[in-house]
Amino acid sequence: MGIVIQANRLARVCLEESIKYGSKRKTFGVKLINHPVLRNKLAHMSRQIEATHAWMENVIYQTITMPEEMQMLKLGGPIALLKAQATQTLEYCAREASQIFGGLAYTRGGQGEKVERIYREVRAYAIPGGSEEIMLDLGMRQSIKVSMMNGAK
Repeated sequence: MGIVIQANRLARVCLEESIKYGSKRKTFGVKLINHPVLRNKLAHMSRQIEATHAWMENVIYQTITMPEEMQMLKLGGPIALLKAQATQTLEYCAREASQIFGGLAYTRGGQGEKVERIYREVRAYAIPGGSEEIMLDLGMRQSIKVSMMNGAK
């Protein structure tokens, strides 16, 4: 769950930095934040971050309240899927933030420093604990197993 929490936090940093930069930068005499296309990008970033955060809180609550012997059986799959979701959200937000920052997100230092660093780290979050493809497969196999145990045909 540590990777999930960190990935979601870094995605949120990308969103926050994009909002701050968009509120300062002007294009065609208008602040970037006032362009509908930019607000759409920010909305999609926010939607994914908040959905991942809600799912994360739900899984954490279940690990606290569920008996330990049930956790691996019932939560192994959802945790694997959540890890894939969190790292995909991070990758999406880092890419969109770098689009908003333009060349500033490509060079070290300066206004786009945080976004550049996070974008460089994306793969480091997606690979540990199992790549996204492995996590998605594990999550589905585990979900199918639990469904069969509960009588699904």
